Amino acid sequence: MHIPFTPNHIQLVSACYPPSATLLTAGPEYAPNSQELSRLTYYAANRPEKINKLGNELEKRVKTDSRKAAAGNIRARACLLITLAIFKALATECRRDVALLSPSLLSSVNITLSALSADLEIAARAATVFTAWTTYTDGLIIGVDLKVTDDYLSCLRHFSRLGHLEHNDHETRNRQIRARHRTRLIGLAALVGAVNSEALYKPSAQFQPQVSIIMRALLIPLLEVDVSVLNHELAEIKEQPNSPILDEFRSRPALERRAASIHVHIDGDQGPTSADVANTALRGTSSLLGHTRGMQASLVLQAALDTLDERGGWSQLEHCRWLAEKAAEWTQYQYRYGIPTRLVECLAAGQDAPQPTQRQSTLAAMITAVFTSPTPLVNLSTSDILASLLSITIRRITVSPEDSLLPALVECISSLGTHVYYADQIQDLAEDLIRRLVIVEVSGIPGVDKASRHKARTQAVRCLLAGLLGLIHAADMHDAGKDTEDDAKTVGTSPTLPTPPERTSHDGLGQGQIRPSRRTKVAPEIWQDTLSLLCDSEYAVRADYAMALVAYIENEIPKFADRVDADGVKRPRPLAEGPTQKSTTLNTMLYGDSTTRFLNALHACAYALLTSPRLGLRSGSSPSSPERTSPTNASGDDSSARAGDSTSESVTTERRSMTLPSRSRRTSLVLRMLRDAPARLPLSARVAADLSDYGNILAVLTAVHEQLPVRSLLTGIPMLIALNGATQTSEAYDPSTAATVRAIKELVAKAWLVVGRVWDCAAVTEIAEKALSALPHNSSLPSLPDWHFGSLQPPQHPIPFPSGGQTSEPIPDIDTDAMLEALASAPNVQEATGLGQQDLLRRLGSQWTPDSAYKESIETKNRMDSLSGDGLSPLIKVAPALMHADNISMQSLARSGRGVGVTDLREALEGRSSMSNPNLAGRVPSISTLDHTSSVFPGDQFSKLAPQRSRPQRIKPRPGEVREVLNKLGIGKQNGSGNLKSSFPAMQKTQPR
Repeated sequence: MHIPFTPNHIQLVSACYPPSATLLTAGPEYAPNSQELSRLTYYAANRPEKINKLGNELEKRVKTDSRKAAAGNIRARACLLITLAIFKALATECRRDVALLSPSLLSSVNITLSALSADLEIAARAATVFTAWTTYTDGLIIGVDLKVTDDYLSCLRHFSRLGHLEHNDHETRNRQIRARHRTRLIGLAALVGAVNSEALYKPSAQFQPQVSIIMRALLIPLLEVDVSVLNHELAEIKEQPNSPILDEFRSRPALERRAASIHVHIDGDQGPTSADVANTALRGTSSLLGHTRGMQASLVLQAALDTLDERGGWSQLEHCRWLAEKAAEWTQYQYRYGIPTRLVECLAAGQDAPQPTQRQSTLAAMITAVFTSPTPLVNLSTSDILASLLSITIRRITVSPEDSLLPALVECISSLGTHVYYADQIQDLAEDLIRRLVIVEVSGIPGVDKASRHKARTQAVRCLLAGLLGLIHAADMHDAGKDTEDDAKTVGTSPTLPTPPERTSHDGLGQGQIRPSRRTKVAPEIWQDTLSLLCDSEYAVRADYAMALVAYIENEIPKFADRVDADGVKRPRPLAEGPTQKSTTLNTMLYGDSTTRFLNALHACAYALLTSPRLGLRSGSSPSSPERTSPTNASGDDSSARAGDSTSESVTTERRSMTLPSRSRRTSLVLRMLRDAPARLPLSARVAADLSDYGNILAVLTAVHEQLPVRSLLTGIPMLIALNGATQTSEAYDPSTAATVRAIKELVAKAWLVVGRVWDCAAVTEIAEKALSALPHNSSLPSLPDWHFGSLQPPQHPIPFPSGGQTSEPIPDIDTDAMLEALASAPNVQEATGLGQQDLLRRLGSQWTPDSAYKESIETKNRMDSLSGDGLSPLIKVAPALMHADNISMQSLARSGRGVGVTDLREALEGRSSMSNPNLAGRVPSISTLDHTSSVFPGDQFSKLAPQRSRPQRIKPRPGEVREVLNKLGIGKQNGSGNLKSSFPAMQKTQPR
């Protein structure tokens, strides 16, 4: 009935409702009159200033009808459904001015859900209105209008509550279960609309509150189904991107979008299942992470973690790992780094807990799953991640050395090597790990009580070693997996690190890999700092390090020009390499090669382990004499030397002020330890090493001779001769010492056996086998245990020497002179080294001591330059005389034997004073690099720079004057009668000009 003086907009709204008599029969659609609705939407679209009034009128009707419908009024319920349909029509037709309708629309939806959220039909109609608004809004009003913002967040809470409706224990009928699934679908559908709306992303300040509400509803349905169901639904989503329930509309402009229509399933039809609910939740979660930018991805993940805290979902390990992996996959490519970064931050937040929690264990597994997944993570700061993981590991060891979280942390560290993003990544990470390892070895773990200090240090070293080896192995496995299609499908698809087959002394990734690695190998200079762990006071550390060292030598150390054939025999390379190239390679290995220096240090530490009465780095007062321990002194207090000294003096943990030991201090500690190694074992001395240590060293020496035959021949044979000489005596040993002597002789004989096999020298093999058969057959050396990469294994226990059955008779000596003569006369050895028989005998039979070998490994002087005096070019020598003036810059050139080396550059980069080098003191020396030979490659592989004049010469010297100056300096014409002569035939040839 028309009421006079009624405003036009009210009349248009009232005309949309059916007559009161037919209102109850308007179902089940409960739609407004189509013709009158068209007039209303046309009026609102052409007169935007009236939209606010229309919205206020509709909001009043919603308030009244909601109150009555909640009380059971059926007519009011029908009117409410029609009013919500009018709201949707206005939002769709007035999409350009939807901001004017937003206050009343959101308020009406909020009022409706607050009163009648249990009514599925009304909730579905309200969700349709809300989805229409989220489709066309630009989101700018959120955060500006407080009333609208509160209504919007309240609507999200209502739909979130519907989306994760709790399961009722009394729901036993299928009809009740289907009703719950329908309710969840309605709530999730509305939330998916919010996820695809600008209202979520435009107001940055309101992003976190919205995500916290939305993720609670999206995550809970995923936790209630099996991971296999999730994978199945995810595969269906990839095959059918468009949802059968929702329409994807965010890809279109706002004016071209079509709002989704949300409806309730009809009773009697097959209702939705839990898989359908999970499908909708997966679509919403993937869409949410796919639209986030920058820190928004981290906030989404944080909201998911908060939901796991509320729901207690940390016990669902498989679900959590799956979610972490998919979160990184769904996030935009350039923002994926935020996922593991936030996971590490959450793990670090609880690192001080007295006991590890399920949350921490699951977080560690999620981090490993992200790093080992096939999804690449660009812009990830691997160094920062590693530093955080190392800090967490050290902190957990401080809390308890037996913390159950340590194996998971080691797997996290190892998983960082799965994806290599730049060539030097693994080398940089390994250097960071080794730097921390050196600090722990010398200074221990700060903050640990005195009772567990030694145990904490041991556990920390073992964890860092396991992480270091797992890091390198993960990179090799991922890199090797790219060669074949089958491996590419398996490597990186599991949240656990790939496990290789059982390792033997002949196995190695480097031999089986056909193409070169895509990454930079860990340099020997970096690994050399860890060699002192071979002589650690704890056997668990020594055993773990021996296994790590074997793996490094087999798979990682550079083997340039030092290769063996597939059968393990070293044969000469083809002559195509050329004599000049071979000469340069040999000079590099002998003088200044990093691998050669590494082997010198390795053999020194191995000798100290096999013969020293005490092990470990000690900071106590050094012996008054620089010589090694004499036999009388070495046999003083043997019982305390074996156990007591290793406990009280092995590691300095009191000096906490020194967090980073200097290189010179560390070198002095290592040299002090090496001086304890006697030149000859006393008759009644005891060695700190166990029987299993000799087996471990044999495995290390075997790997060295098999993988680096030439270098190990020149650096290892003198050590074997010295080790055998330490056991030579005409008197009988004590029973306890006889077991050690027998182990040393067995080790030396088996090492010579390996040398004979590698160089195909039958005479050496025959003598070594004869020496082995002459030894007493009490017990053979144990083999190296198998190593499982990327995991923290239980500590190894030593195998002691047998207590009974020892003989006091002299043990037969090994004829090393005969083996040395046979080896020097082998054609393979002479061809590979470029040395004659006498030169080989002189070099291999030279006097060797562990401290001299270690000093050889840290020597920075270029020996090839020493062959020509001070190593200066004749151009620099003659320059002042030719210029008829004193070159002041030449005076800054120190005639000391030390030059500017890598150590000085490292000290300068670390902020330490460079005045320790006399060449860097005072003014900068003006030394030209023209006409200088390379300090790394002293041969003619690289051409010298030609000198260029910077200004015209003023005075041209006479030829006679130049000759006179050259004669005075002693660098005139060479007559070929010099005393120095190269040891290599290739070096004696005249170089082509």
